[in-house]
Amino acid sequence: MRLLAVHAHPDDEASKGAGTLAKYAAEGHQVRVLTCTGGERGDVLNPRLKDDQFIVDNLIKVRKSEMASAVHALGISHRWLGFVDSGLPSGDPLPPLPEGCFALQGEEVVLPAMVAELREFRPHVVTTYNEQGGYPHPDHIQTHKMTMAALAPAADPTYRTDLGEPWQVQKVYYDVSFAKPRIAALHEEMLRRGIDSGLAQWLQTRPDRALRRVDARIDVHEYFPQRDGALRAHATQIDPDGFFFMVPRELEAEVWPWEEFELAYTAPGVQRRDGEMEDCLFAGIPR
Repeated sequence: MRLLAVHAHPDDEASKGAGTLAKYAAEGHQVRVLTCTGGERGDVLNPRLKDDQFIVDNLIKVRKSEMASAVHALGISHRWLGFVDSGLPSGDPLPPLPEGCFALQGEEVVLPAMVAELREFRPHVVTTYNEQGGYPHPDHIQTHKMTMAALAPAADPTYRTDLGEPWQVQKVYYDVSFAKPRIAALHEEMLRRGIDSGLAQWLQTRPDRALRRVDARIDVHEYFPQRDGALRAHATQIDPDGFFFMVPRELEAEVWPWEEFELAYTAPGVQRRDGEMEDCLFAGIPR
């Protein structure tokens, strides 16, 4: 079976569903990440590297190298969609987005590129962000819009025959990695064991949009090392002493060994029992 994870920037694949990607790759399925932008307008978020002049001067090149290392850690394949990072605007009012950035591209520009990728890889399952982008980064929202908009034309034999044979994606899931119940469960167990979790502030500031329906739980505790390897590969973006490494892995494996997903789309013929929690993203797909 084939699984495609569509993300906005390099490093998104490591922080959202990476254990699931590593699990299915290890089990012999074909797994690919499609990254819509190169992260060109990202900042150096790791305080240890913030003043590294080589990184500051060569951030795009460095981030591409980091992406290659993350892909290797997960044992998957990777493609760039080829658009330019929009950046995360801040201020009140928000400034306009940069000309030519991904978030400003129309369907007439993005859909052919997205459809070509779907038809070439022919995924049975696609994972991406919900309509809020997971959080309201313009590139995440655009990734959601264009992924969902590409499903119908990818399957339409009359749409752009030059882009390959039509392909019907069977299921689409939204990633639910940063749900409040998960972080709260880990935080409470750390406190119970006398460990300072450092997650209290995160929980206080997390908005209600973090509360999403969960339709699939994938046990990935055996693949925490691959997930963590992918996170560390994105050294400019991930602080090794920061949020992603606050929870002892043994505790995490006991309390919350899953990655969760919200089922957003099923094609005709996919079998599913309403209300049943899935433990495999390929469940119900005709072989």
